Amino acid sequence: MDHRSQSNPERLVAVTGSSSPAANTRPRQRIADYYPRLQRRVVIFTVLMQIVIMLTLGLLLLYQSSFNLVEILVYVILPATILQSFMSYVILKYVLAPLNILSRAIAHVSNETNDVMPPNVNGTYYERTGIKGMVDTVYALALKDSDGADRPEKVAPSLEVTNAILAEFPCGIIALDEQRNVVYANALAPVIQDATGKKSITLLFQGDDTLDSWLTASENNSLANEHIWARIQTALLDEPNRKLCDVVATYRKNGTQGIDTLIVTVDRTAHYATDEEDMDFIALAAHELRGPITVIRGYLDVLSDELHAQLQPDQIELFKRLSVSAARLSGYVSNILNVSRYDRRHLKLNLREDKLSAVYATIADDLSLRASTQGRLLSVIIPENLPTIAADRNSLSEVLANLVDNAIKYSNEGGSVEVTAAADGNFITLSVTDHGIGIPSSVVGHLFSKFYRSHRSRQNVTGTGLGLYISKAIIESHGGRIGVSSSEGHGSTFRFSVPIYSTVADKLKNSNNGNEDIMETSNGWIKNHSMFGG
Repeated sequence: MDHRSQSNPERLVAVTGSSSPAANTRPRQRIADYYPRLQRRVVIFTVLMQIVIMLTLGLLLLYQSSFNLVEILVYVILPATILQSFMSYVILKYVLAPLNILSRAIAHVSNETNDVMPPNVNGTYYERTGIKGMVDTVYALALKDSDGADRPEKVAPSLEVTNAILAEFPCGIIALDEQRNVVYANALAPVIQDATGKKSITLLFQGDDTLDSWLTASENNSLANEHIWARIQTALLDEPNRKLCDVVATYRKNGTQGIDTLIVTVDRTAHYATDEEDMDFIALAAHELRGPITVIRGYLDVLSDELHAQLQPDQIELFKRLSVSAARLSGYVSNILNVSRYDRRHLKLNLREDKLSAVYATIADDLSLRASTQGRLLSVIIPENLPTIAADRNSLSEVLANLVDNAIKYSNEGGSVEVTAAADGNFITLSVTDHGIGIPSSVVGHLFSKFYRSHRSRQNVTGTGLGLYISKAIIESHGGRIGVSSSEGHGSTFRFSVPIYSTVADKLKNSNNGNEDIMETSNGWIKNHSMFGG
C-alpha cells in the first residue's frame, strides 16, 4: 500500500505550509519557473562568494605588500573576480544541465498551462549519462494517475464524462499513439475497422501532402507541430456516405496519456456542395460543346481538302491555324470533363515520347500574339537538346498555355515573362516567371484548389478558378509535380516537372502508353518524386 494514504493530515499542513489566510493566498511557484529561478539564485550566490574570496585575498595582499589599494583592485581583484565568475558560471551551467532537462520534462507533463517544449534526449550522451532514463521515467510516471491507483472509483466518472463529451462533439476526433495506431475515435470520425479489429483512417489526401508524410516529417524534425488540410474526401466521388472535410492535426512527441497525435475533422460537405454543383454544370456544358466543336473540326478538314488547290499560301496557313485552334479547343473541353474523372481518380492520358520544345511550339504563336497585344515581353528558352519526355501533347500544351497566360495577366504593363526549362535528375523542369504583383503568402496554399480565386483576382481578372486545378491534375497524371514560389510585389515563378521518357519507357510500353503505371498511388492518391520548395 502507498504510504501516502496513511499520512497524518496535520503533518501534511505542517509540510505544505501555514494554514493562515496570508499563506493560502500566496501563489504557488510554477514548475516551468523552477529551473530559471534556481539558476539565478545559484549564479548570484556563486558570484557573491567569489567577490568575498577576492576581497579577502586583496586585503591580505595589501597587508603584506607594497601595492596600494587601487593597484590591487585593478590588477588583482577585478580580473580574478571576472575570471572566476565566468568559470563558475560555465561550470554551474554544465552541472545544472541535467536539472534543466528534468525540470522541462516535468513542466511538460504537468497540468499547468505553459509553453515549455519537451527536452530532446535522443542521443548516446544522454543514454550514457542516464539522463534519458530519468526523463523516460518522468514520462512513464506521468502516465499513471497516482490518485487513480489508490482510488479507481474517482477516475471512472471522469473518464465516463470525457467520453460522453467527445461522443457528442460535432466533429470527428481521432487519437493516435506513437506507432500511429488509432487508440480513440468518436462516432463522427472517418475511421473503419477491419475483421482483425485494426482501425484505419479513411481520409483521401491529395499528392504528397498527406497525413503520413506530415507525421513522418514531424517525428523526425519537431517536438510539436500542427497542420491544416482543406476539402479532404472521406470516399471517392461515386461512393456512398462521401463527405468533404477540413482536417486539423496536432502532434506532440511523447504526448500525455500515450497520445502523440490528435486529429479533428470538420464536415464541410454542405459548404463545398455549391462548388460540386458548379463543376457538374460546367461538365454538362462542356459535354454539350463537344458535338459542335467536332462538327466545326470536320468542316474545316473538308474545306481545307476541297479548296486546297484554290487557296493562296496565306489562306492555307490560316486554315491550318484554324484546325489547330479547333483541336486545342476540343482538348480543353475534354480536360474540363476530365476534372470530374480526376476527382474520381480516373483521369487517363495517352503519353508518348515527345520534346518539350515541340510541345511549346504548338502554342508559341498564340502566346506571342497574346503577349504583344498586352504589352509584355515574352522570353522563351527551351533547349532543343533536352532529353525527351513522356507527354500527352495536347494536355501538356494546355498547362503551358495556362501558366504563360496567367503570367501575362498578372505582370505589369511593359514587363517581361520568362519561360525556361532544364533537366533535373529524372525529370525536366519548366519554369514560368513574371515580375508582376506577386501572390500573398496567405493565398499561395490555395492556388491549386478547385474554383479558388483570390479577392484581388475576382476584382481585376476574369476566370473560373479551374485553370490551375486542371493544370495540377494534368501534371500529376503525367507522374510529375507542379508548384509555385512568389514574393508579393516582386512577381511569381510557377514550375512543373515531368519525367524523362527513358526513365518510364518500359512502364509505358507495358501499359500501352497509358499513365497508370507511372503514377504510384497511396490510398488512391498520386505520390511522386520530391521537388522544389515553393
